[in-house]
Amino acid sequence: MYKFDSRVRYSEVNSEKQLTLPALLDYLQDCCTFQSEQLGVGVDYLAQEQIAWVLSSWEVEILRSPKLGEYISVKTWPYHFKGFYGYRNFLVEDANGEALARANSVWVFMDTCRMRPARISETITKIYEKELGEPLTGMWSQRKIALPERGEEKEPVQVARFHIDTNHHMNNEKYVQVAEEYLPAGYEVNRLRAEYKKAAVLGDILYPTVMEENGQITVLLADEQRNPYAVIQFLGN
Repeated sequence: MYKFDSRVRYSEVNSEKQLTLPALLDYLQDCCTFQSEQLGVGVDYLAQEQIAWVLSSWEVEILRSPKLGEYISVKTWPYHFKGFYGYRNFLVEDANGEALARANSVWVFMDTCRMRPARISETITKIYEKELGEPLTGMWSQRKIALPERGEEKEPVQVARFHIDTNHHMNNEKYVQVAEEYLPAGYEVNRLRAEYKKAAVLGDILYPTVMEENGQITVLLADEQRNPYAVIQFLGN
């Protein structure tokens, strides 16, 4: 398990002084990135070896949103590898050790030269085998998100430079940030699911479709031919 401690910053909260959903996702991404850097298989190593971990899906359960100034701990650990898939959990706790958020995620090991999934290398396997932990128990959903048949189309969104990360793709959190704009005022997210289908790059146009069904709000971010980049689903109250 890898852990880092932090304090909720003013730049990470909303108008109610609560940690925003995108900021929470940034903490999760930062935590697994820090672990990889510590193990010597971080951003530079992956780029040199022309490999990458690409997020396929994650599900985040939000138990309580921490407030401005709260001290928090963010933890992560891989719990299973199979073929080109890696499975990883996350846990965010307050200063008393109470859980604030839990997450389950599925990653794909990629050969970035051929831009195809690849069997996880022996080097990576040996390093992460020492870090394996028990999976978080819970009512986790399937990786794939079923789309309702109908939805409301929104104005297209162009991928800008601030959306792009070190892989030269739109960052995972940024898709959620775009989708979150279509939530009704006062909608409090208790659970988030995201499935990533195709990486958007600088200049791409996202065509959003918003669908609401049984209290769930699903946002499809697709290209002009309705081929999905990402599907984001919110469950709230």
